[in-house]
Amino acid sequence: MAKRDYYETLGIARGASADEIKKAYRQKAKELHPDRNSDNPTAEAQFKEANEAYEVLKDPNKKAAYDRFGHAAFEGGMGGGGGPRPGAGHSDFASAFSDVFDDLFGDFMGGRQGGGRSRAVRGNDLRYNMRISLEEAYSGLQKTINVPTAVACSSCKGTGAEGGSEPQTCPTCSGMGKVRAQQGFFTVERTCPTCNGMGQTIKNPCKTCHGQGRVEKERALAVNIPAGVETGTRIRLAGEGEAGMRGGPTGDLYIFIEVTEHPLFQRDGSNLACRVPVSIVEAALGGDIEVPTIDGGRSRVKIPEGSQTGRQMRLRGKGMPALRGGGPGDMFIELSVETPVKLTARQKELLREFDKLSAENNPQSEGFFSAVKNFWDSMKG
Repeated sequence: MAKRDYYETLGIARGASADEIKKAYRQKAKELHPDRNSDNPTAEAQFKEANEAYEVLKDPNKKAAYDRFGHAAFEGGMGGGGGPRPGAGHSDFASAFSDVFDDLFGDFMGGRQGGGRSRAVRGNDLRYNMRISLEEAYSGLQKTINVPTAVACSSCKGTGAEGGSEPQTCPTCSGMGKVRAQQGFFTVERTCPTCNGMGQTIKNPCKTCHGQGRVEKERALAVNIPAGVETGTRIRLAGEGEAGMRGGPTGDLYIFIEVTEHPLFQRDGSNLACRVPVSIVEAALGGDIEVPTIDGGRSRVKIPEGSQTGRQMRLRGKGMPALRGGGPGDMFIELSVETPVKLTARQKELLREFDKLSAENNPQSEGFFSAVKNFWDSMKG
């Protein structure tokens, strides 16, 4: 019986890419796996057929030979005899299925790496929470912080081995950091129990770091905080985190900024707001007031005659600097008309007299009570 075309077996067209071949095989493997087709007597044969096709098409050299000569490339010695053996049995297609299993889950299980290579582990990233004032956020600052971290052991220079000796390739996993066990059609990887996934063992561990290659230490670090930062800003300092194990790369340090509340200014992005109390007289007659600015200076603001609570004036360019370029924000002065308290008898007398004389000078009150009267009249109707 003529053997089916490998491309037809996987349901793909000639010229399919490596990813398309792999994807097609994965679908076939799931669809035809004997464990899922106990009621289908032909499932195992079809599974082996799909496996045989994948064994050839996944290999660029075998695929090129097959594309040129077809099945004859692997019969009678043509093509170097590197092709699959028909009916090779359980071990061959289990091996191929293991390759796909590695592709699917290799990253999750730590990936495959070359034998004998050191499993140096990258150091952890560190987080430092920094609290600064609004004035410091306005001007920027350089600040020295003390960061508790792990640094490379100076005694063994990060290798974890005593006296300059070198770590040895783990005899259990041959440096892979993992051991494999065959379970049916699957190959299961587990962390090597001898080296704990490092791929190496140390015969004479360093007495200072006990073979870790790093020690705990508090490190002083000068940090530049740019002008314009705000709460939630994150600053990354590459390579300033925790040292890696056994010479592994260093992690990063992330500084999270918190800007404390200010007694005078409220911040909204690059803009600032300042609520300024004014007397009834100042609000009624108008005039000039002096207000503070975030840079420590002063600005004079003109209050229009007849100002009400909530009225705002803008001071352009007196806000916060922009963190990522652009001009500074603005400062908004919001008036709060203050009612006097603890009046003397004479002051109360003058206010009553003033109230009689100014009955027609309160447009908001006149409009409100007129609307109230119309509301009550409509309810009576």
